[in-house]
Amino acid sequence: MRQLTLDIHPDAPPTLDNFVVGENAALIDAIEHALIGAGHLYVWGPDGSGRSHLLQAAVTAAIAANRPGGFVAASTCGQALPADAGLLLAVDDIDRLSPDAQIALFNRFNAARERRQTLLLSGPCPPRDLRLREDLRTRVGQCLIFELRPLDDATRREILETHANRRGLIVPDDVIEFMLRHGRRDLPTLLHVLDALDRASLERKRAVTLPLLRELIQAGLPF
Repeated sequence: MRQLTLDIHPDAPPTLDNFVVGENAALIDAIEHALIGAGHLYVWGPDGSGRSHLLQAAVTAAIAANRPGGFVAASTCGQALPADAGLLLAVDDIDRLSPDAQIALFNRFNAARERRQTLLLSGPCPPRDLRLREDLRTRVGQCLIFELRPLDDATRREILETHANRRGLIVPDDVIEFMLRHGRRDLPTLLHVLDALDRASLERKRAVTLPLLRELIQAGLPF
């Protein structure tokens, strides 16, 4: 299992190395095998769980290994999907595909073996609950299926403390506890809040405290 990354921050390009594995070691192993063409994958989990990060990271890793890779967000997908030979095609949020895009993805399944393509797909729920045309939903159900396990609070706390320490930032326990108890729990938001605290501390020449965090929230900090 990878160690907690030391280079995580809200604007970091998604890579497999800066994904915090937690309880998802088997999923990461399957993605790394998919990079060399070992079967299609479907990854599901709630918003903010890291699905988009993983798909983009897999495409980046494929391209770095001289394999064609393409990332498609369902919300911006048209009627066609990339069809290059040998392609690793990652399609995010497949539950949001339009009817035409669903047909295009079904066709990619049909052509994948002949064209040596690998599909890496994501959605918010198990295949049986996806609102897709039945023939496509059945194909998704034949993929290797992984539920993306969320980070527990102990891991979130360790990440925040590591991130703060690397920046020379002293964050009291009550601030981290408040963030974990009352804020959004996805890692990008937590890191964004920590970075906002760091900036505010420098600008106002104040220590990071719970009152400072509350001031930022009242001023509109996404929390």
